[in-house]
Amino acid sequence: MSQKQLTPSLPHEELLQLKRWNTPTIYNGWEQITKFDPAVAGINHEVTTDFMPQMGPMVGWAVTVKIEPSNADHKAKASANWAEYRAYVAKLSGPKIVVIQDLDKPATVGSFWGEVNANTHRALGCVGTITDGAVRDLDEMTNAGFKALAKRLCVGHAHVTPIDWGCDVEVFGQTIVPGQLVHADKHGFLAIPPGEEKGLLDASVFMDQNECNTVIRAARGASGLTESELITSLNQAGKDFGEAAKEKFGNAGEFGD
Repeated sequence: MSQKQLTPSLPHEELLQLKRWNTPTIYNGWEQITKFDPAVAGINHEVTTDFMPQMGPMVGWAVTVKIEPSNADHKAKASANWAEYRAYVAKLSGPKIVVIQDLDKPATVGSFWGEVNANTHRALGCVGTITDGAVRDLDEMTNAGFKALAKRLCVGHAHVTPIDWGCDVEVFGQTIVPGQLVHADKHGFLAIPPGEEKGLLDASVFMDQNECNTVIRAARGASGLTESELITSLNQAGKDFGEAAKEKFGNAGEFGD
């Protein structure tokens, strides 16, 4: 099997700061610096469910895996696959987010995740998972401090074993490559295209402050204004927002949420 992995390009302390913001805020910064179409790249295009929203955002480097729980033929190599896969995960830099493509899709037959795998992967430096399959043992996974974005819950694990890893995967309509920086929360996920990690934090913080200092300030200060004055104030705030983004990033910015 092919195994590749991007080299982490941000220090751990910067990841901790990125984790302080929700994923839409990170998206607002990323769209100012990306060379890609922000309507297509990076984001999930299908519905995801965050089963631990109380944990807040997670951020980490993608560990990519493929599974096929419905296929009993994989049982013959399960022991060897698990050993090799765990050795692979252990060598990677953390924090790590395990991104799993379930080849049974659109069916959902069994879960890779549960109490055992959540605790095992936590010990291997993983903080959570994004899977277009299922998760189970939800309370136990939460107790392990292991966050999960998934398609749904299920009861069993069927014939689950890692069958390929360190490969490109497609989950929720988005392709993820090994080692890609991923930010995720109850809104969904953002997988930063390789090479666009640096400057992400600065851009995200700037855009948040830009919103607060222009359009949000105007909206919150609307009390006592006439309708005409309010519209004038909001229009000017929108212009100020766009101009600040243009001055910072050299583009027109995006006025809105």
